Amino acid sequence: MKYIELIVEREGPLVTVTLNGPKSLNTLSVRMLRELREVALSFQDDPGIRVVILTGASGVFSAGLDLKDPEVRKMVGGTMDERREQVGGGVSLIISCDFRIMGQSAFMRIPEIELGLNYSWGSIPRLLHLIGPAKTKQMILLGEQVPAKKCLTWGLAEEVVSDGSTMETAIALGEKILKKPPIPVCMTKQAITTITAALDRAGIYMDADQFLLTTYSEDNEKGLAAFLNKKLNNSS
Repeated sequence: MKYIELIVEREGPLVTVTLNGPKSLNTLSVRMLRELREVALSFQDDPGIRVVILTGASGVFSAGLDLKDPEVRKMVGGTMDERREQVGGGVSLIISCDFRIMGQSAFMRIPEIELGLNYSWGSIPRLLHLIGPAKTKQMILLGEQVPAKKCLTWGLAEEVVSDGSTMETAIALGEKILKKPPIPVCMTKQAITTITAALDRAGIYMDADQFLLTTYSEDNEKGLAAFLNKKLNNSS
């Protein structure tokens, strides 16, 4: 299948999926998110795929949700049905992966609070598992950039490498996994993920409703307007 905002490359059991929107720092449009969902579902039907590397074009992973995308704006400011279709950002994608490798100048940031939104997409439990409650609150509530070295210390990244060498490092890690027997690798990953996420659903069942409520708030209206005005001023 051909994708418009993704590049999917396969070498045997190893697949690389590249977010391909370099002119916009690989921001996540609704189309890109839907393509990611489609490609992920296609992998489930192919037992020959054992390692998937998710990366971004032009040396950048993603600047997060594309708030200038008309379809995203519908989800934030459209009808109730349109608003209930949640969207996620760059950090949400990153923390859903098994391992994270960052370049030394990279950083993570969660800006939802400043936009008047809750941090949803099922991401809070994943973040809690990785860095604990205090740092999860710090990262979400403050919305500050967390540089790569701090991400490594906190447990948000497994490795920090020199800029430009993240793919090389990721491929090397993938090849190590491919040398292991596939069935016990799969079973072990399944067991760890299932045990770790056993109670996650109890914590995220309100995600969609909270997202819906925040999109009707004055906080969201002001936060979104401020963000778009800042983008407009930076581009002029």
